Parts: sequence; structure tokens; C-alpha cells
Amino acid sequence: MSFTWPLALALLLAVPLLLGVYLLQLRRRRRQAVRFSSVALLRAALPKRASWKRHVPVGLFLGGLAGLGVAAARPQMAITVPLSRTSIILALDVSRSMCATDVPPNRMAVAQEAARRFVADRADGTRIGLVVFAGFAEVVVPPTTDKKQLTAAIDSLTTARGTVIGAATLKAIDAIAAVNPDVAPIGPDVNRSGSAPGAAPATPSPTPSAPVSKLPAGSYVPDIVVLLTDGANTRGVDPITAAEQAVDRHVRVYTIGFGTTNPTSMVCSRQQLGGDAIGGDGFAGAPFGGGGFGGGGAGGGAPRNFLVIDEKTLTQVADMTGGEFYKAEDAQQLRQVFEDLPNQVVLQKKDREVSVGFAAIGVALAAAAMALSLLWNRGP
Repeated sequence: MSFTWPLALALLLAVPLLLGVYLLQLRRRRRQAVRFSSVALLRAALPKRASWKRHVPVGLFLGGLAGLGVAAARPQMAITVPLSRTSIILALDVSRSMCATDVPPNRMAVAQEAARRFVADRADGTRIGLVVFAGFAEVVVPPTTDKKQLTAAIDSLTTARGTVIGAATLKAIDAIAAVNPDVAPIGPDVNRSGSAPGAAPATPSPTPSAPVSKLPAGSYVPDIVVLLTDGANTRGVDPITAAEQAVDRHVRVYTIGFGTTNPTSMVCSRQQLGGDAIGGDGFAGAPFGGGGFGGGGAGGGAPRNFLVIDEKTLTQVADMTGGEFYKAEDAQQLRQVFEDLPNQVVLQKKDREVSVGFAAIGVALAAAAMALSLLWNRGP
């Protein structure tokens, strides 16, 4: 238990002080009592009342004062957040590199199957939202409990060029803000994407070397972002900058790096190609290299391989926000990652102020003390 105003607990000192005064008064009464030669005469003169009844009102009154004193300090208790109040935002990479066949049949198909299983395994009432990103990020399904809608959206995913990890994080935060009033939406002063669909990719911002702020353990909201990608940010807002926005809002981001370090050929189905499909059921590409289908870097020097997981950045994003980074190189590992995620959500606790409860107890005890005192001290 924690307290917003701990100094108010000093009011509790009144309880032992008043108890001491009461005990001292009882002791003085015993010393000043008149001695009778006949015990029977004394008992006949006393009212017919058990001796313990004299002390009950005092005890209740002191208990009431203690409850009010604790309430004045505004106590907070960590309670388990019900699952139905948790929103999970799945942010899935749909860049063209997700058609890589290093994870058969390809990364995209395996990621879709894992996401479908994740949705199906959630308890009824769990809100799940879906954000997809390639050259830009989009909220496809706002947080909902409709599993059929989520599954249909996952089945209909198509690929595109580019990877905007930072913009996807900001979109996921906005999706949470839409259902959780404790989370502020991303303001207009934050560069959300930096590019429109089809725009030329820009060189990603370098990962800052200076220490970045971290989200204190236990201070997060119950909602989380689960971001899956198979590459590195190619354009738009830097993932670390986006993570800072998550830290400010106490939103945890769990990152998943999916795929091997040796992507070879790419085979996209007609569904995965979407509007880019031209005849046949799909096509096989040459070995990846240079800019590739995931988008390359601009400027001079050796191009960065955006088709390989940026593990350093994904780890830093998770560490900053209180999440966790997972790496999956095959279908079984990815399924295991998704199976591990619910425990990270259900068991989270959140501080709730319980001063009203202590105040109610204090008032009830004080009222009971007054009522019993009037009842038991009435004249014959």
C-alpha cells in the first residue's frame, strides 16, 4: 500500500494518545472509589451492565478515528486489472519482405496464422486492435471484442514497400487512447510518418547514444502494444522517438523480431501481393540485397540492410517502455512468443485509491460508538 499524502498519517498519533488518556482516567477512578464494607451492597447499587460494555464504544470510536486518519493520507492499493479492461494492439509488419521464404511457406503466412491463433485463444471480452504498417501505418481494426472481424482483417492482409516502425507505434498509441481516457492521443506536433505511400524512403534516424528515459516498473497502464516486424525502420519517425511517446503515456510496447538473418528468395501469393499481383498465383524473387523490397537507405556509403531485424532498436524500445523483446526465427518460436504474451497482460496490477473505503469504515465505526454509548448508558 502507498499513500499520496503520507504526512497525514501523523493524525494516527491521536489514537494512542486518546487511548492513554482513557486508561489513565480508569486508573484514577479505581483509586478514588469509595470502599464499602459490604460487597453485596455495592453490587446492588451498580447498574445491571456488563463491565466490557463500557469499553466497546471507546474502542469503536478510536477505530473510527484510525480509519479516518488513514483515509486522509489517500491510500492506494495495487489491484489486478480485469482482463476485460485490457486492450491489446497488434501492430503487424506487412512490408514486401514478409514474403521471404526463410520461414516456410513465407514470413507473412506464418505471422498471419500466429495472429489468428492469438486472437482465438484470448478470453471473451478481451479487446484487441489491429495496426498494419509498411510504407505507412494504419489502424485496420480499432480495439474490439469481435474475433470474427479481427480474423477476417488478418486473413485479408496484403504487402507493400517500406517499413515504418515508429509510425506504427504512434498509431497503436492512438488506438489505445481511443478507448482509455488515461492515455493521451499523439499530438499534432509529433511527426507521425514523415512520408506518404509511394514516397521515396529516407535514411532512418540513428539510435541516440545518450541515455533515454525508461518507464518505471509498475506505473504502466493495462493496455499494451505488440509490434511484430522482420526488418528495420526505413522512413518516417524514428522508433526511439515513438517509444518516448509511449513512455510519456505509460504504455508498454512488446517487440517481436521475426525471421532469420539470411533472407533468400521471396514468394508472395496473389492475396499477399494485393493490387500488385500480375498473373499466376505468385512469383519468386531473386536473392535480397541493396534496397530490396523492404526499402533501402538514401545517401552515400554502403546501404543498410533493412531486411534484417534491427534487434538493437527493438530491444531498446521494449526496455524503455517496460515491455520485452522476443526473437522468433521459425513458426514454432513465433507461436510460443504469442502464447507467452497473455501472462504479461493478465497479471499486471494498477494502483487504485481506496481512501473512500477507509473513510466509510471510519464513519461507520464512529457512528456505532455513539449509538452504543447512548443505548447502554440510558437511565433505568
